[in-house]
Amino acid sequence: MVESLLNAPSSIGLIFRALAFAAEKHRNQRRMDAEKTPYINHPVALVDVLVNEGGVTNTETLCAALLHDTLEDTETTAEELRRHFGATVTRLVQEVSDDKNLCWRERKRLQVERAPHASPPAQRIKLADKICNLRDLVAAPPPAWLPERRREYFEWANAVVDTIRAANSTLAERFDHIYAQRLRPDLGYAAKED
Repeated sequence: MVESLLNAPSSIGLIFRALAFAAEKHRNQRRMDAEKTPYINHPVALVDVLVNEGGVTNTETLCAALLHDTLEDTETTAEELRRHFGATVTRLVQEVSDDKNLCWRERKRLQVERAPHASPPAQRIKLADKICNLRDLVAAPPPAWLPERRREYFEWANAVVDTIRAANSTLAERFDHIYAQRLRPDLGYAAKED
C-alpha cells in the first residue's frame, strides 16, 4: 500500500505527460465524422474504456493507449517516445502501430495476423481501440462511408478481436455489444445475403 502511494504521483504524472504529448502531436488532426471532432478525443476515449470498463490500471498501458497513434499518424519517432516515456511504452505503441508505407488492405490484413502474437497489454489497447472505433462509427459515421465500407470495417474489427478476446473478457464483451449494433436499420448496414 505504501509503495503504491509513493508511486501514484509519478504514475499520474507520466499519464498526464503522455496526454499532453498526444494532444500536442494530434493538435491539428480531426476525426472523420461530420463534426470533425478533435482527434485527441479518441485516445482519451481509449483510456476511459481501458480503466472504467476493462479495469486496466497499468501506467505503461494507459500511456501507450494515449500515444497509440502517434507513430503512425504524426511525425513522432520511436526514439522520441523512448526518450520521453521509456522502452516499455514505446514497445507497446510499436506493437499497436500500422506501417503506413503499406496499402490500407495490407495493413488491415497484418493487424489480424499479428494481433494474437502481441503482448497482453498491447492486445488490451487493440480491444479498446476497436470498441471506440465501432462506437464512433455507430454514433457518428464519416459521411463518405457508405454502408458497404461500414460493414467491411465492422467485420474486419471483429476478425481482429476474435484473435485477442482472452486479453480481457470484459472488453471482449463490450466489443460484442457494440458489434451487435451493426444490424441497426438506421445505420444502413444490412447483413450480406448468401
